[in-house]
Formats: sequence, structure tokens, C-alpha cells
Amino acid sequence: MDIVQDTNQKVESEEKPKEAPTVEQKPTSSPPIQKASVSADKPAPVSAKPAVGTSAAAKTKTVESEPDPVNKMRRRLIWTAVGGFLATNFLMFLRFFLPRTIFEPSTVFRVGYPGDFGFGVDTKFQQQYRIWVVRNAERLFVIYARCTHLGCTPDWKPSENKFKCPCHGSGYTSEGINFEGPAPRPMDRAHVELDPTGQIVVDTSRLFEWPKGDKGHFDDPGAFLSV
Repeated sequence: MDIVQDTNQKVESEEKPKEAPTVEQKPTSSPPIQKASVSADKPAPVSAKPAVGTSAAAKTKTVESEPDPVNKMRRRLIWTAVGGFLATNFLMFLRFFLPRTIFEPSTVFRVGYPGDFGFGVDTKFQQQYRIWVVRNAERLFVIYARCTHLGCTPDWKPSENKFKCPCHGSGYTSEGINFEGPAPRPMDRAHVELDPTGQIVVDTSRLFEWPKGDKGHFDDPGAFLSV
């Protein structure tokens, strides 16, 4: 029995693997690594160009390009013309809503004092008020400068001492009495009176007529001033 046990123990000892002896390894010190100089060895960074069509490329192009002064002036002129055209059309549109008033001179006005006028025909108010101030030895009256034929404005002819209508040749005396041409009757006279200061007030909305073949109104009160 002892022999058998010894044999078994021997077999088991042979089957166990032999362990290798552990050897302690000492850490080996590696030589220090020298850092290369960044400024000397490292190349300078190269700026990458943005790809065409990207927003970065558009911004770069906008910053780098300068506006052309000719194109800038051309755009300004175009916008000014467009604005002026629109403003004109807007004013024309508003014009339809405004009343169409014809501004005419007042029919009542002052011409001065009786002493300001000498004998004869005074034409200084013809352009402004369409009248002539006439003074003779007895009266001062105002003739409304309108031909009784077709309404033209006659001209005073000092050399001929008469009024002559340029339209159809009607002739009037210095007192506005017709004597030649197609005029059917004398020219009208405007209402005259003196205001509290002594000035002559003329009212062309109140006219005195001498109808053809009828009695005239040149002797009515207001048709003249006694001087």
C-alpha cells in the first residue's frame, strides 16, 4: 500500500508544471525627449480660402470689393427719377379732389384821389383792372375796357384821340361812344364813389349801359363823380 501511494504522489508531482522563477525587472530610465522649438520648426499657419458659393466666400468678397462710384451715382439718379415720377402722379391724383378755382382780381378797388387824374384818358389801370379813368371839365368817370361787339379790349390811340378795337376795327371817342365799326353801342361805365378818406372806389360788377336805340344810364347817380 505504501508503495502504491508513493507511486501516485510521484505521478502527480510530475504532472504539475514547473513554475518559472520570477525575476524583478528594474525600470529603465528613457532619455529625455527634447521639445522642438515651435517658432523655428512649426510652419506658419496658412489661411484656407473659403469655398466658392458659401456664405464665408460671399462675406469675403463683399469686404474686399469697393463700390463703384459710377454705379452708385447711376442708382441714385434712377431712384430720384422714380421718386419724382411717383410724386408727380400722386399730386395729379390729388388734383382731382380739389376745386378748380379761377382767381380773378377783385371787382371793388381804389384808384386814388380825384386830384391824381388830369384831363383826358388815364390807362395805368388797364392791365390790372381793365378800366380807363376819364376826366373832363365837369365829370370823372370810369370806362370798362370791353368792346361791345365781341368783348375784345380796345386800345387807346392818343394821336387819334380815340379807342380802337384790334379785333374788328370798332372805334370809340374818348368818352367811349361808338362811332365806327361793328360796335352796336357805347362801352359800359363802372360804378364810382368816394370813400370816407376821399379816395375813388370803383366797382366793375355794377355797370351802366347805353342800350342801342334806348335811353342811356350814363347820367345816373354812381356813373360819374362831379369835379
